[in-house]
Amino acid sequence: MYPQQQKVAVVEGKVSASKVVVRDAKSNKKVMSTKQLRVATSPWSGKKRTVVDFSRLSTPGNYVIEYNDDRIPFAVKEHALREVSQGAVKAFYYQRTGVPIEAKYAGKWARPLGHADTQVAIHPSAVSPGRPAGTIISSPYGWYDAGDYNKYIVNSAFSIGIMLDSYEQNKAYFDALEVNIPESGNQTADLLDEIMFNLKWMLTMQDPYDGGVYHKLTTPNFEGFVMPSDCHQQRYVVQKSVTASYDFAAVMAQAARLYKGNQDYPSFSEQAARAALAAYHWAEQNPRALYFQERMSQQFKPAVSTGTYGDVNARDEQFWAATELYLLTRDEVFATTAQQLQPTRFTIPTWGGLASLGAFSWIANEPEHVIAQNCKQQLIAFCDSVVSTMATSSFQTANGNSARDFGWGCLAECFCAGGVSLLYAYQQTGNAKYLTAAMQNAEYILGRNATGYCYVTGFGSKPTMNPHHRLSAADGIKDPIPGLLAGGPNPGQQDKASQIAYPSNQPDESYADVAESYASNEIAINWNASLVALLGWLDATMK
Repeated sequence: MYPQQQKVAVVEGKVSASKVVVRDAKSNKKVMSTKQLRVATSPWSGKKRTVVDFSRLSTPGNYVIEYNDDRIPFAVKEHALREVSQGAVKAFYYQRTGVPIEAKYAGKWARPLGHADTQVAIHPSAVSPGRPAGTIISSPYGWYDAGDYNKYIVNSAFSIGIMLDSYEQNKAYFDALEVNIPESGNQTADLLDEIMFNLKWMLTMQDPYDGGVYHKLTTPNFEGFVMPSDCHQQRYVVQKSVTASYDFAAVMAQAARLYKGNQDYPSFSEQAARAALAAYHWAEQNPRALYFQERMSQQFKPAVSTGTYGDVNARDEQFWAATELYLLTRDEVFATTAQQLQPTRFTIPTWGGLASLGAFSWIANEPEHVIAQNCKQQLIAFCDSVVSTMATSSFQTANGNSARDFGWGCLAECFCAGGVSLLYAYQQTGNAKYLTAAMQNAEYILGRNATGYCYVTGFGSKPTMNPHHRLSAADGIKDPIPGLLAGGPNPGQQDKASQIAYPSNQPDESYADVAESYASNEIAINWNASLVALLGWLDATMK
């Protein structure tokens, strides 16, 4: 916890706040009693919880908060989120494909090269005049997408987009954040180096004959829970899609702008700009090329059953792409298109809902433009609506107060991305209520929640230990790879047919820390990217 932040704890039951005591961790001397804010009632289970405040504690040090037999350790210090912020960035290194993960960077999680991806086949769904079915291409590098071993353009683009957004607003912080990866020590921020490892792969996913972008690089079926070096299925690039092409165009344009003049990657910006324009024009010419995997698999063999990342509307992807291409080229054609496609309300950014990434770029880079003004009004209205729920929240958070807030990937897609939205509102208004709310969202993820878990592997007194993650499950190491964000409570329990013993059906308690629970305990790069964006911005801002 930061010295000057609001400090809140939540105790099960209706209790006297004076009995919730803060002690010095070393001497066990009582430092203070807490002040009761209110008694909260869960809207789902009806459980009573006492919300207490100890914000008066501002002296740096190590403490425990104590009630009856429960003693929870915590620290008050500057840069309180620095280590977990570093861990969230470093997690992407462990997800690298096509290179050995070396002990000097990964310690006990080192592993040999897996999935070189230098012999990838063109799937029959992805043919073009220059690349008939079965053509072998090289498509190395990039990140494993989630708990599986495939690589997906749509999710990669979102992941890079939201991290570059946070980087652009907090350059000094991320430029100084070192995480011990092979590129550490060059003239580029480690975050940008790690992102470049995936951008290099993405560039190989563009068909050089027409500019379209393959939807994903995948095996026909998910691999078992084995290490990458033990995987032997043929890998393919499959159908070019309009959503992948617009997403690719957006993130390449954004990266071309932000890496311009970079001495470690001197030719990248021009290459990325050309690639972005080619992908955008292909998407314009192929508006119906949406990705419907089941239909594709009925028509082409081998059938593909891996992650879909399908979409039925490319309007938000085109808005984001037109926005980034306008900021890169200043061609008014893109601004006109963006104005025609601008959203009518703000929604939290997700891989399938990308209009808000475009909104962030307008707000931050062209604040006087009419599109930016509209987007800002929508953002503030949204943030005000969620902040207003904190007064009756079970855990003093802006998000997580509706059953709709819980589901697949909710910790990232609600709490993290919601927190980033709140930070943009704070940046635009200077109103500290938004910063406070974003911080409370982070604390929910880190342990102040209905399960008591810190949902980031390797951190906290009760961390997630068994994520649905092949690398962590198959390596024979007890501790999971650190810095990974679990998906979180999911009352849909789509994996319950696997006989997973969920402790509860309540929306905020429906979480199982077992490797088999892909519905509540998988990890994914888009979720970790949202975590990086939130924690880095908070650590750069909090005092």
